[in-house]
Amino acid sequence: MPRKTMIEAIRDAMDTMMERDDNVVVFGEDVGFFGGVFRCTHGLQAKYGKTRCFDAPISEGGIVGAAIGMAAYGLKPCVEIQFADYVYPAYDQIVSEAARLRYRSNGGFTCPIVIRMPAGGGIFGGQTHSQSPEALFTHVSGLKVVVPSNPHDAKGLLIAALEDPDPVIFLEPKRLYNGPFDGHHDRPVTPWSKHELGEVPDGHYTVPLGKAIKRREGKQLTVLAYGTMVYVAEAAAEENGIDAEIIDLRTLLPLDLETIVESVTKTGRCVIVHEATLTSGFGAELAALVQQHCFYNLEAPVARVTGWDTPYPHAQEWDYFPGPARVGRAFLETLEG
Repeated sequence: MPRKTMIEAIRDAMDTMMERDDNVVVFGEDVGFFGGVFRCTHGLQAKYGKTRCFDAPISEGGIVGAAIGMAAYGLKPCVEIQFADYVYPAYDQIVSEAARLRYRSNGGFTCPIVIRMPAGGGIFGGQTHSQSPEALFTHVSGLKVVVPSNPHDAKGLLIAALEDPDPVIFLEPKRLYNGPFDGHHDRPVTPWSKHELGEVPDGHYTVPLGKAIKRREGKQLTVLAYGTMVYVAEAAAEENGIDAEIIDLRTLLPLDLETIVESVTKTGRCVIVHEATLTSGFGAELAALVQQHCFYNLEAPVARVTGWDTPYPHAQEWDYFPGPARVGRAFLETLEG
């Protein structure tokens, strides 16, 4: 089976769907001729032409607004916001129009759009190229929110998103584009070509939205993570000799609550890890759900390890980034609780 980077897997997903369905169109800032700032759309314009893959003006509100109109008329736009940090001018269009179109039309219209955006830090992008805004979208009824952690899932989830009749926010952890990252920035990166999750089948396949996966079996505690933090959690467990069960959520909305409850009921302890800020981060929702559904099985308080409640600092990148040392301490404290 061929092995691909996450960039190549995402491109493969769009290529597969554009070939299968003439209604799928791809556009955004620099995605056409240049192939995207991270090269995720490289070659699609040459293959499918300027009406299927094209550049848009620097106007995120315009990009998403145009996509909503296209979707209402039967097209299936897959748009790229160059960085998740740039999505805010489009937020009104996403929340007030895309997410509510099915509801306000009583099912008369749907909005089958996918909004792709690179998210997260770990690349010295500073405060305006490192944000993780997933909680802003999980709060909105009518949206689906996806965060893949590897090339295999990225392709399958993106194809599933492109086939979904409703709007999907597709957040791509850019620190994972070229290889898994365990939080040790001073070590060489293992490329996806040497990792089993870099194996990406050719052609069409889907990874179902709303279904988490158990990345590591364990009995001592449950870790809920997504994106880059899956690998940080794995490193923290290995380095501290902890028998942790690691759940890769993959889709935040809809959430696979069944898998979460099953795991926490078994282990009796739960640590939640994400890169976004602590206050009102998605981990708060996860903690509330675990407390509600697993209260009588919990042996210790639910712990959260996250980014700090500050803008993402450039100079203190690795103090902000929830690395394996900080995650490992939370594991040990939870086991002692």
